[in-house]
Amino acid sequence: MRYLDPKADLTFKRVFGEHPDLVMSFLNALLPLSPGQEVTEIEYLPVELVPDNPLRKNSIVDVRCRDNQGRIFLVEMQMIWSSEFKQRVLFNASKAYVRQLDTGENYELLQPVYSLNLVNDIFELDLDDEFYHYYRLVHTEHTEKVIEGLHLVFVELPKFTPQNYSDKKMQVLWLRYLTEINERTREVPKEFLANPELKKAVKALEESAFTDAQLAGYEKFWDIISVEKTLFSSAERRGMRRGLEEGMKKGLEEGKKEGIKEGIKEGIKEGIKEGIKEGIKEGKKEVARSLKMAGIPTAIIMESTGLSEIEIEDL
Repeated sequence: MRYLDPKADLTFKRVFGEHPDLVMSFLNALLPLSPGQEVTEIEYLPVELVPDNPLRKNSIVDVRCRDNQGRIFLVEMQMIWSSEFKQRVLFNASKAYVRQLDTGENYELLQPVYSLNLVNDIFELDLDDEFYHYYRLVHTEHTEKVIEGLHLVFVELPKFTPQNYSDKKMQVLWLRYLTEINERTREVPKEFLANPELKKAVKALEESAFTDAQLAGYEKFWDIISVEKTLFSSAERRGMRRGLEEGMKKGLEEGKKEGIKEGIKEGIKEGIKEGIKEGIKEGKKEVARSLKMAGIPTAIIMESTGLSEIEIEDL
């Protein structure tokens, strides 16, 4: 039996967008819900249409639903990390929160919005062993004081390693499902088959359950993701390399001007720091230049790279 990867758009939406029992189990396992606050019933909400952005439309997969308490859940699979992703998640969660009310309605009717974001990339490089990141509005000195409303969760899938968490058994099983099942899977772990939800989720990934057209779309999805990763990583590497070279040169010059050993050391340190910063920006310019030549609209290039309109026009 051949299985497909659950992280692709086709499979992710098949598993979590067509089976309420599976998405409820997934939410209860991954979200920081208090005892008695588990999701017991959901209805799917239409996925919001976004402007056609060739750099983002294929790297994002999402499912939206609401439970019988009125709470809204946004589940998103992000294949490629980008610097603006957290801001976009906050923006979308805020929109979902605000749109619950019509003009003149009571604010007490507002229900929490939970945004669960699964990232197939590493973005918190300084947090080696932490793959689960939970954000909410809390008092900086008295963290027990919380403003309810927005709950943002980010999961770095590449950092996840199975461990024996007896109190988080389902969380471990679902994350193993996302990270272990793919086209190379020939034997499904016994733990998956012993659990009704996981067994059903694995069954939904069987290649035979999809049409030839769907399988062709599945292969195209991974081809596009590969191209996008190459585009961004190669541009970033070129920018970093240039930045480091310029930083070293600048650092040595600064050190020589000071004429002392400490000056050289500090100059190199500051130069490398500035060089890395400039290198990252240079990498973004490389991407923007390619997109501009391909005829991509300036607004989309601005959104994708973070560069200003003037910077793009000067390329």
